[in-house]
Amino acid sequence: MSISEDFQAHALAEPPEADKRRKLKSGPHACSTLPHQCTGRTGIAVANCVSSFMMRLKSSIWVAAYLRRCQGEGVFGAVRRRGADEAGAVFVKLALLDGNAMLYAPAPQAVYDDSRPVERVFAPSSAEPVAEQAIEDRLAREVRFDPDAWIVEIEDKAGRHFLDLARG
Repeated sequence: MSISEDFQAHALAEPPEADKRRKLKSGPHACSTLPHQCTGRTGIAVANCVSSFMMRLKSSIWVAAYLRRCQGEGVFGAVRRRGADEAGAVFVKLALLDGNAMLYAPAPQAVYDDSRPVERVFAPSSAEPVAEQAIEDRLAREVRFDPDAWIVEIEDKAGRHFLDLARG
């Protein structure tokens, strides 16, 4: 039996009696135990079941990892405004150090890749850099609308941002 066949057989099997006591209840298609096992529907595709169980990283963890990535590439970055730890929207301002900047905002849900639903995807607010004051005005509006939002600022003359951008 190959590794993938073994995984699929394990994932679709009924959990042992000892594991049935540790069921997680999180919705109509709740996966019952860890390591991941599906109950309820037989023959469900493993990929569908696994993706229904995945969660996005907390904003605080994502921001820390993002700043670490920037630091590793020699790009200065800092948290300008700390939002909600769990799920605050993250806005990234890229200062080009010439009076202009770019703003990257969370992409609309419609452009997320269904095969990678847990990754954060961003969309630039404009095609070209704009005056930093325009970015600051937009950020002030975003914070008034969503007080849980994060603002991260990075500085790079070359315009490197290391973000996953939405396609289309």
